[in-house]
Amino acid sequence: MKDTEYSKIDVLKKQELIFKIKDKFLKEFCKNLNLIPVSAPIFVTEKSGLQDRLSGIERPVKFDVKKTGEKLEVVQSLAKWKRIALKKYNFPIHKGLCVNMKAIRRDDAIDNIHSIFVDQWDWEKVIEEKDRTLDYLKQTVKLIVKSIIKVSKYLKYIGFKKNYKLFPHVKFISSQELCDLYPNKTPKQREYEIVKKYKTVFIIGIGDKLKNGERHDLRSPDYDDWTLNGDLFFYHDVLDIALEVSSMGIRVNREKMIEQIKKFGNEKEYAQVYHTMIKENRLPLTIGGGIGQSRICQLLLERKHIGEVQVSYWDDINLNFCQEQGIELL
Repeated sequence: MKDTEYSKIDVLKKQELIFKIKDKFLKEFCKNLNLIPVSAPIFVTEKSGLQDRLSGIERPVKFDVKKTGEKLEVVQSLAKWKRIALKKYNFPIHKGLCVNMKAIRRDDAIDNIHSIFVDQWDWEKVIEEKDRTLDYLKQTVKLIVKSIIKVSKYLKYIGFKKNYKLFPHVKFISSQELCDLYPNKTPKQREYEIVKKYKTVFIIGIGDKLKNGERHDLRSPDYDDWTLNGDLFFYHDVLDIALEVSSMGIRVNREKMIEQIKKFGNEKEYAQVYHTMIKENRLPLTIGGGIGQSRICQLLLERKHIGEVQVSYWDDINLNFCQEQGIELL
C-alpha cells in the first residue's frame, strides 16, 4: 500500500457518489454497447442447468422452497441465463441486455478487493459469426474503458477531487505472451507487472493451458471461448495493485464448447438444456461478461477496501485492518 495521504469521504457523501457512479456508468455503458437494462433472476432451479459454475469448483448457495420442495440456487453469475434471454426476447443482431446482478459467492476470498457478496453489471449482446474475432473483442473492450473514463471525468466535473488519473489507452496482451515475458513469476505477479507498467491492460486468452502446462486462471468451458476472452485491469494506485474490473469474452459456439468440455474432462456435467441448445445451434452467437460495480466504485473513489463502497460480511482480520487504518466500512 502506498504511503500517501488517504482522502477521507463522509459516509453520506460517499453513498451519494456511489449512486452517481453507478447511474452514470450504466447510462454510458448501455449507450456505447447498444444495451438495454432488463430484469434478471436472483436464483435459478438446481435442475435448470442455468447456474454459472464459474471455474467449476465454487459451491453455490442452495435452499429449498417450503411449499414445493424445489431446490434453488442463488446465482453466481448469469452467463447462461443471459444468452437464453437474448433468444427468448428476440434481440436483434448487435443489440444486447444489461442486468443489475446481485449474487453470493461463498467460496470467494475476503480481503481488500474481494467479498462474498457480488454486485456487477452482467451484460450480453448478439453478434454474427464474422464478429467472432480478436478485433471485435478489442473494440468492445475499448468501449468499456471509454465508459469508465467518462465516469471518471464526470466525478471531476461534479467536484470530487481525484489524486490519480486513469489511462484510457488499453494495452492488449495474451496470457501466453505474458507468461513468456515473465516466465518465473506466478500469474498474479505477471498481472501486477504488466498493469503497473501500462496502467490499463486487457489479458487475452483465459482458461486453456499455456505452453508450460499451467493455466493463467480457471474458466468454465461452456460459456467463454478461451481464445476470445479475457480480463480487464486498471492499476489501483492507492493499493499498488492490478485491479480486475471485468471478465468477459466472445461466447462459445458449438465447436468450441465441445472442444473445451473435452479438455475439461468431465463431460457428464455438461449435458443440460443450455448445452443441447448450443450443440443444436439454437442459441444466438454472443459476446458478454460482468463488470464489478463495487470494483469500479473502489477504483474511481480511490478506496483502500471494497467494504468502503459495499455492505457485506467481514471477518476479524478485515475489521481489525480497517480499524487500524481508520477506514469506515459501510
